[in-house]
Amino acid sequence: MAGSSRRSSTRSRGKPSADAVGDESVHRVSTNARPRSYRGRDQSLIRITNVSSKVFLGFGILFSSIALFFIFRLVNTNEEPEKPRVITPFPAPKLMELPMFQGEHKESLYWGTYRPNVYFGIRARTPQSLIAGLMWIGITNGRYAMRHICQDSDELRTYGWTEHNGRDYGHQILVDQDMTLKTSFLKSKEHGSSYGGDWAVRIEVENDEVNLSEEMSKTVHLFFYMDDESGNALNLGSGATDVDDESILASGYRSDVGNWQLLLSTEDEFEFHYSGFKTPFVHNLSDLVQSNLGIQARKVGRLQLSDTSEGSSNILVFQLSGRIPFKADIIFQSGTLAQKERAISLAGASLTNKLSEKQKDYADKFERCFNLGDEKKHGDDFISYWPAELYTAVPSRPFFPRGFLWDEGFHQLLIWRWDIHICLDIIGHWLDLMNIDGWIPREQILGAEALSKVPEEFVTQHPTNGNPPTLFLVLRDLICSIKAKKFAAGERKEISIFFDQAFVRLEGWFKWFNTTQSGKAVSSYFWHGRDNKTIRELNPKTLSSGLDDYPRASHPSEDERHLDIRCWMHLAADCLHSILEFLEKENEHGKEYRSTAKLLSDFQLLNEMHFDDAYGAYFDYGNHTENVRLSWQVVETVNGHPSRELIREVLEKPVLRLVPHVGYVSLFPLMERLIPPGSWILEKQLDLISNRSTLWTNFGLRSLSKTSSIYMKRNTEHDPPYWRGPIWMNMNYRILSALHYYSREDGPYRQRAKAIYDDLRNNLIRNVVKNYHQTGYLWEQYDQQKGKGKGARVFTGWTSLVVLIMAEKYNEC
Repeated sequence: MAGSSRRSSTRSRGKPSADAVGDESVHRVSTNARPRSYRGRDQSLIRITNVSSKVFLGFGILFSSIALFFIFRLVNTNEEPEKPRVITPFPAPKLMELPMFQGEHKESLYWGTYRPNVYFGIRARTPQSLIAGLMWIGITNGRYAMRHICQDSDELRTYGWTEHNGRDYGHQILVDQDMTLKTSFLKSKEHGSSYGGDWAVRIEVENDEVNLSEEMSKTVHLFFYMDDESGNALNLGSGATDVDDESILASGYRSDVGNWQLLLSTEDEFEFHYSGFKTPFVHNLSDLVQSNLGIQARKVGRLQLSDTSEGSSNILVFQLSGRIPFKADIIFQSGTLAQKERAISLAGASLTNKLSEKQKDYADKFERCFNLGDEKKHGDDFISYWPAELYTAVPSRPFFPRGFLWDEGFHQLLIWRWDIHICLDIIGHWLDLMNIDGWIPREQILGAEALSKVPEEFVTQHPTNGNPPTLFLVLRDLICSIKAKKFAAGERKEISIFFDQAFVRLEGWFKWFNTTQSGKAVSSYFWHGRDNKTIRELNPKTLSSGLDDYPRASHPSEDERHLDIRCWMHLAADCLHSILEFLEKENEHGKEYRSTAKLLSDFQLLNEMHFDDAYGAYFDYGNHTENVRLSWQVVETVNGHPSRELIREVLEKPVLRLVPHVGYVSLFPLMERLIPPGSWILEKQLDLISNRSTLWTNFGLRSLSKTSSIYMKRNTEHDPPYWRGPIWMNMNYRILSALHYYSREDGPYRQRAKAIYDDLRNNLIRNVVKNYHQTGYLWEQYDQQKGKGKGARVFTGWTSLVVLIMAEKYNEC
């Protein structure tokens, strides 16, 4: 994974973060942008925390008139000081302003479960939203513990959405020891409701009566809360002091939804308590609730809230304590509140029927989309980005509950097949984050809640560094599917409108890559951002590539040629040409993209630059030596004290050469289908894939060959191997897609490609399913020796591509 990476040293595994739809961007980026020059980690940055106009006086008589002139100009003009380019938005109409994303579509997606970092949360797609969430008390190491933020230390046996249609319905199962919580979410738009409509949450708690601990078998303590992020005071409802079958817990008013109220409906017996807090930070709510409970426990000897509310409280927490099994419905009603029948329709038997209908619709659509019937039988210097929102999928709720650019292209390969409108909406949000230079920040930490969970050193991003443009994978899929007449006429028209308006941004993105990441040789590229001065990394990481610690040239330089980005650029150029062709705008720009794609697909040139005849494999090129190691040495710290540390030793002078490490990067020409079906080089690629001494395992293809000198080696004292052996689903999916293609093309290796495809597909499916049954989770990566899930769990990001593998859904061009 990419960017500030998925590891503790990079993507900040230690502090999980935030929601996917942020309120205000506090994303930080560097202001240092010299597009064509290479820089290491020590690149200098300018600290700009506030941009303002200042005129300095006191330079003597000669300069006083000049100063007064500028003061006069500043006072007598309304001109704003010019923004740095890095935080200047791309000068084109926003895609989110397209009619297809307005009106009914926008309103239908207004409310949603857009808080992936908590076990259950709801918010609206607007800054400073009204938000809701659920907490409960579990037991960890024999002690009570609050469950709220997704984190592995809670040791839930499993959790995740088993059904979610992305729009108005979702069902989630969470297993906490021997207690099972089920949360169902449903939206409703009826006459009288205001913008975004009403919604309901059903909370069900069950247990394993045989194994449940004595404490948890007696009572479950649930805490449902409402928070107005804008700080508006919430009104405590009459039901908070006089609970009945349909109690009004809270109410209020907001300009976006008008009058609203929160109601509780349950037929089970329960004990009710509440507490109100005034705080701008919802991410510390768990601490506030636990503190309140602790004080009450010392006073009355029971786990109950204080039944008090601070003045002008903007957060209200409602405690429902009942014996397991327990079920309750929470209803949010907006607009005309006197219509009691609307509330009744979202509770009890009526809600049960609606949820059942949605569940059936979901199952039917899943089968239509994926046709799996057979499978079922089988730093300090920064400036802040402009305030922005981001509608996006996220890789993992406990570890990475925020947007990552290169992940999103893989996410959308699944989502476009499910709901094309949601897919275009998400892609549009990402493209609207583009600055005037065509750069998109690769990791999105939007809002205070997100920022609170990310260590400071992982927040800053450099506008000279990119991330694989995987969104072009999706756009190419859409073009191919249009040609194959997979879309209805209305959908085809909307995709056409989207392409037409998005093209200027896609073109700006391509040009940013083509200028800032280009190499010295024609048609060569290299990822910027590698540290050429490090003394602690065995092989300097290439975080911008997404492949983090995958071995590159031992000594970063401007002479590097990275094979993977060359292939990504071919994809982008070819896709842009195809879009213009589809839009029937084959102008000079179209010819330029066609010629660029043709140049980057030139097989002879590709082989001259990246193919090693002796190895029979494709490699990167750069200033490299294999004789590098980490050794323990005594070094002097900044305080002058000696310290024993792992330091890099270079035992041989590096030379410009191909970098002899076989792995995922070696297969990029195969993934991009740049190898002719009849070429002997295709046979060599199949050899590498199927050889157990290189990439083949019984669980999928490993990321780095066992023959590599860096195979499964640590990069630093604190960085275990990441892309140096483990199995990753996104790359295996792309390789399978290529094998599927070559198995259908005429050529001498067609049958062999088909046999390898079948075996690899079966291995991947079998291992992922086995791990899911054993652990209850999808995993970030899988061990190449035993197939065990590794890294982040609840990784329903690109590991969910296993669904497309089961359905055999690949690019059809």
